[in-house]
Amino acid sequence: MASERVAWIGLGNIGRGMSRNIALKGPQATPLALYNRTASKAAALAESLGVEKATAVSSLPIAVQNATVIFICVGDDHALDQIIDTLINDTSINLADKIIVDCSTVHPDTSRRVYKTLAAQSASFVACPVFGAPNMADAGQLLAVPAGPAAAVERIRPFLDGVVARATIPVGGDDGDVGRATLLKVLGNTFILNTVETLAEGMVAAEKSGLGIEVYQQFISSMFPGPVAKYADRMASGDYYQREEPLFAVDLARKDLRHATSLGQDAGMRLRSVEVTDGYLKEVKAERGEKGDIAGVYGAIRKESGLPYERK
Repeated sequence: MASERVAWIGLGNIGRGMSRNIALKGPQATPLALYNRTASKAAALAESLGVEKATAVSSLPIAVQNATVIFICVGDDHALDQIIDTLINDTSINLADKIIVDCSTVHPDTSRRVYKTLAAQSASFVACPVFGAPNMADAGQLLAVPAGPAAAVERIRPFLDGVVARATIPVGGDDGDVGRATLLKVLGNTFILNTVETLAEGMVAAEKSGLGIEVYQQFISSMFPGPVAKYADRMASGDYYQREEPLFAVDLARKDLRHATSLGQDAGMRLRSVEVTDGYLKEVKAERGEKGDIAGVYGAIRKESGLPYERK
């Protein structure tokens, strides 16, 4: 691993924490090459890490030319497709023998398509979505679920185990199907989003029924400490509408639910909870626009129940 040269593409909430941990704790041989569409984000992160740990680069080709392992973490399928198109169409880039690791949340068919596209360029592709909030990414406590060629998965594990992730669960199966990783990610995010919606319903019902939101919060923090309790705190404190930058943006959440709906239809089933959650997220989008966060479903349920969207 000491011979690997690593590039990181995409610096969203999760990507920033992951790339920082790889820069500081990864076994790569050279400083991490950072690229982001908004160049100032890459420059600021590189400056905070120091030149011996990371450098900001001005273009995708420069980022990947000398890299042996390229990590990507972007918001949706379209953004991933744009990056892959650039990589395969730029004649200055030789992708042969490189490993491209995608940590984005995309449709399983997108992962499978990218795998075939890169295989035709003699490059290896690993789908490696992660579970965890931005603070878990910062702490290197994510759950990584890679799928792809076994040799490629083993080569990237030193950048996952104890670096960006508290645990790594390869999910490719005997056939190395990269789509299994993103299938698990979509279904896992669906569980998280539906849990947040159920929590928000309980919070509003406690307030409306006279039980009191504080009592309900105490129950949640005692029974479900950790991420669920943190969502309850964010709802009660008003963080869900006060944030300038969402922790889990409404547009990305609704993209995940669309993927879940599509997967359910392909499997011959209807995901009714997804429909409910997406309906409330649609209201969050109307209220907060791109700044909407998934915890805003609390505000949407409040509004539907005759209370103000914003809890003062």
